[in-house]
Amino acid sequence: MFHELPPIKDQLKKCVRCGQCRSVCPVFREIGTENAAPRGHVFLAGLLRDGELAPSAAILAKFNQCLLCEACSRDCPSGIAVHEIVAACRAFLGRFQPGLKTWLFKNLWTAPGNLNKVHKAARFFRQSGLRSLAQSTGLARALAGELAHGDQLLGDLPPRTALQSLPRQEIAEPRTYRVGYFLGCATNLFGAATARALIRVLNYHGCEVIVPPNLRCCGLPHYANSLPEQARALAKANLQVLAGLPVDYIVTDCASCSSTLKSNLYRDWDEPELEQAAQHWQDRIYDINAFLCEKLELKPLKENGASFKVTYHDPCHLAQAQKIKKEPRQVLKSIPGLQLVEMEVQDQCCGGAGTFSVFQHDLSMKILDRKMNLIQKTGAGLCATSCPACAMQLKYGFARAGLPGQVVHPVELLSRAYGLD
Repeated sequence: MFHELPPIKDQLKKCVRCGQCRSVCPVFREIGTENAAPRGHVFLAGLLRDGELAPSAAILAKFNQCLLCEACSRDCPSGIAVHEIVAACRAFLGRFQPGLKTWLFKNLWTAPGNLNKVHKAARFFRQSGLRSLAQSTGLARALAGELAHGDQLLGDLPPRTALQSLPRQEIAEPRTYRVGYFLGCATNLFGAATARALIRVLNYHGCEVIVPPNLRCCGLPHYANSLPEQARALAKANLQVLAGLPVDYIVTDCASCSSTLKSNLYRDWDEPELEQAAQHWQDRIYDINAFLCEKLELKPLKENGASFKVTYHDPCHLAQAQKIKKEPRQVLKSIPGLQLVEMEVQDQCCGGAGTFSVFQHDLSMKILDRKMNLIQKTGAGLCATSCPACAMQLKYGFARAGLPGQVVHPVELLSRAYGLD
């Protein structure tokens, strides 16, 4: 029952209506109305729980305007996990979710093979000229609706997925750890260069890297889009793979994946083998930046006379959800000649939030424009970030604003500094 869900049963009563959450909410900054604020979402959830507000598509639309960036949860003086309340309400209102959106998450995003087929089809669509024709005639928008925005945001598609182009491993001595690489959907489909850099850097530090071929999506897109049962099923499938994996740690380059793997979605199982696996891995899952700083020792590098400016964007699921902020900066500062120029409000959301940039496109672009202004002020030619979804959003931001600049993962810059590319 909805009112018995922990976020609804235990969290709502904590709200004292102080409004602190409004000061950090990117969506409220753009819309400015109370029902777009985290406090407003908490109030709406209470009305739904008490039966004073009828479930409807219009109410779901209000909850869908949340980025789930967790800035409000981080700053709430009462310790309310607002993002969990919003996700619970989306699940409760899931029957009002558009059919196409639900079909995509249920049928495409649950199976890696289906995602690979979409990747191939998207490349053919672009290379054949059909994309240009569809855009010029308006067919793209007419047939695909909101999904047409997704094609713009994807940027250049690599010819092969990361799984199809992993480098041959050359592991340095002495050997340190055997590491399992949780290769997320976005990095696999759109960030092969990041995946190759991560493996090369870990090899350079004496780590053997195992890439489990049967892992599936971490489940966050489903959790965020009214499909908690599918999210839980994906978590179960992944834990079954991880349960028998002969590695010391699990590492990922994706802030969203590492955050989700350590979240409640992967906890509290009735099956003993799943619960044992969940407990075993909880403290052994690492973002690559944190792993390099906490479990390995960054190699000292000689100055080479080079000098270049880099700014860093904190992904919400790294900075807010996992409190990981200093480690990516330690990685960047270890690189000779790299001048880290911090932007104002480094952890302000870029507006990407996975599929938010597709299904809430206009709002997402307003939030992105604010972020690009902050980046532009730094004068840096490179923007580093530790989330593939953020990277895609920021790359689109540079193109949209007509600005020169590149977006890279810190591990890519480290790989270059080690001379591994």
